[in-house]
Amino acid sequence: MLGIADAHLDVAQDLGGEVHCGALDQLRCEVHADRAIARPQPGDVHEPSGERFEVRDDRVVGGASEPNNPATPAFISSGLGTRRHASAVTTVARVDDRLAANRANWDDRTEIHLRSQFYDVEGWLREERGPRPRETEALGDVSGLRLLHLQCHFGLDTLAFARVGAEVTGLDFSETAIDAARDIARRAGLEDRSTFVCADVLHAADALAGGTFDVVYVSLGALTWLPSVDAWAEQVGALVAPGGRVYVHDGHPLAWALADDRLCIEHTYFEESEPFADEAVTTYTDSGRALVNRTTFEWNHGIGEIVTALLRHGLRLEWLTEHDWTVWPRFPWLVQRDDGAWTAPPSMPRLPLTFSLLASRPR
Repeated sequence: MLGIADAHLDVAQDLGGEVHCGALDQLRCEVHADRAIARPQPGDVHEPSGERFEVRDDRVVGGASEPNNPATPAFISSGLGTRRHASAVTTVARVDDRLAANRANWDDRTEIHLRSQFYDVEGWLREERGPRPRETEALGDVSGLRLLHLQCHFGLDTLAFARVGAEVTGLDFSETAIDAARDIARRAGLEDRSTFVCADVLHAADALAGGTFDVVYVSLGALTWLPSVDAWAEQVGALVAPGGRVYVHDGHPLAWALADDRLCIEHTYFEESEPFADEAVTTYTDSGRALVNRTTFEWNHGIGEIVTALLRHGLRLEWLTEHDWTVWPRFPWLVQRDDGAWTAPPSMPRLPLTFSLLASRPR
């Protein structure tokens, strides 16, 4: 599958169904000595968001930081889909604090997304939209199969598979999003084929009482919210039934590592122990409403790290495809194709913007 199969791609539907929140919990990441992150030096003074922080003996002093909080670099979002280096330090040290910050942010986003033209919930209900052509191409007929959607936000993608006969379960860490998903399922007449569970994706197997699924589905904007891709793959491996499959379509880690305004590497390509910190004022939809809870934390994961983690936990790679397109204008220099996807202009080199993979568990 080399591109978008549908020549009449509805970008609002495609993106609207695919940008999802993630979940974090206890950090289980390796510290890679060969990929050390530079730390602020003693004596450095930073004033992000109007708060004053000083680094003293590798500790942050001032603002909301905790005593003895190690000073770490942060990267602050300058808006929709962009990041910029900032002279700042991470002020939330504990991973459960990062989880709480991400959840609060996604609770805020859910309220905005439900009312946005971007997600177009009313149009989705009215038109009874199903899976995208590329998903049908990858997974075939899912009628009668048990499908699990991890990090499902408020369930439009999840319910699209219920419309074509799958028995679906959606899992997300935002209770606000899960409540909305149940309401949409009721309005769509799909309550009998759908279940929604509020839980951290890194505890999904326990939350689902050891159940297994014929398909585990993960879509755009999921992996960046995870501190450890190996911990995620451990959960995925436990949730796929023998003979079952895992389908992932997500942003490419190389694109994630690029500068926002020029074609050069500006951020780490690999998973690191310390995240990027975002302070975006608004979410990615058409609404200009400001978020109340703005701080989020994200991690990148290299393609090799993602694939190796899945193999380590009992899965077999069937195929991996890197795409030179994405479903939204991730960078200001992208141009829109006739089919609605966004790609580099002819004057620039082609580069991977998203990727898809299919893995399976042997019987």
